[in-house]
Amino acid sequence: MKKKIIITLIIITLTLIIGLTGVFFYVYPKVRNKEILLNDYFVKDSDIIGADVSVYQGNIDFDVLATQNIKFVYIKATEGSIYQDVNFKTNWENANRSPLPCGAYHFFSYDSAGKTQADNFIETVGELKNENLIPVVDVEYYGDKHINKPRKEDVVRELKSFVDEIEKRYGVKPMIYTRPDLYREYLKGDFDGCKKWITSLYYPIQWDYRDDWCLWQFTELAELDGYWGDGKTIDLNILNRKMTLDELKVGKQ
Repeated sequence: MKKKIIITLIIITLTLIIGLTGVFFYVYPKVRNKEILLNDYFVKDSDIIGADVSVYQGNIDFDVLATQNIKFVYIKATEGSIYQDVNFKTNWENANRSPLPCGAYHFFSYDSAGKTQADNFIETVGELKNENLIPVVDVEYYGDKHINKPRKEDVVRELKSFVDEIEKRYGVKPMIYTRPDLYREYLKGDFDGCKKWITSLYYPIQWDYRDDWCLWQFTELAELDGYWGDGKTIDLNILNRKMTLDELKVGKQ
């Protein structure tokens, strides 16, 4: 009898191993090829979730966003040295009247000076209140930059110039939004004083990023009520579970 039980257990164990191995070899390549999105399974009801928006969301009702478990919002203000998001002024005014803490972000260009980019952001955003979230600079590839990559020394120099100008004006270093691979290649070790906002859209941030982070952009495919633009989806982000939202406010720095 004992021999039959042992044989049965061995068969069950081997079946489970074969089954799990098959699942791994089926699912893992699809995750790496971005065919399967896993992040929704790692989001908790208790997570502090915020949205980031731009002109693509069109007209936005921030009060409606706030009714859908959205706790904060970042709004695109500028890009490079001359571009301003055409919806920023309206979005900024409306968000500041809503219950959502809000911050502004700048899309960094590799093709213009960091100081003039900071000037563009400062002139567009103006004063920040203590309850506003700290400024953000979005550092990512655009156009053909993922193929014709900028030189690291140029990126570090101009981004440091941008960071210094923002800190001089607002008394806080901007948070840096970026991808894990770009962070490792360009930013690691040179911007330790800046908070990090990391995008990892296809699998949990812990799988691809080990350093400190404040925000994790976990999806760009959420669909909520309260915006009417060409973009039907909206980006969502999770605050690090070890932090409170107050720790991202200008007045708490």
